[in-house]
Amino acid sequence: MNCTLLHTPHHKRTLQLASADDTLTLGRALAPLLRPGMVIHLRGDLGAGKTTLARGILRGLGYQGRVKSPTFTLLEPYKFSKLYLYHFDFYRFLDPQELEETGFREYFNAESVCLVEWPEKAPDLPVADLEIEMRVADQGRAIAITAHTEVGRRCLDGLTY
Repeated sequence: MNCTLLHTPHHKRTLQLASADDTLTLGRALAPLLRPGMVIHLRGDLGAGKTTLARGILRGLGYQGRVKSPTFTLLEPYKFSKLYLYHFDFYRFLDPQELEETGFREYFNAESVCLVEWPEKAPDLPVADLEIEMRVADQGRAIAITAHTEVGRRCLDGLTY
């Protein structure tokens, strides 16, 4: 794995990942740290690696099926013995009220982990435990992971990547 740890204050980590495989590896490393009730916001431009990171998380949880971007379906649900994981993509939302109209708010509960791509398109989402910002940088990706809650801090502190 080709990764450089750039900055490690208690509530934020910044990583430089060299490849898509490194993004998958980061997702696999995050997977065992996730707890029911967590909300994770995935931010970044198109092609920044948000769905690749989600795929890595799912692989780390043992999911072997096809992982596709929920850009057109808005939601891809995954059920594991220990938790429900919902992968949202709000890229196509045009109005902040669309979250209410879809009925998706019920998925944000104590039994679920919610990965949300394009959270800025649905501003009334629950507070993110972790916010992961991704951007293309040089030949790889620059990743900034910020914990906004105590659960998020524990997750970030446990990340050995």
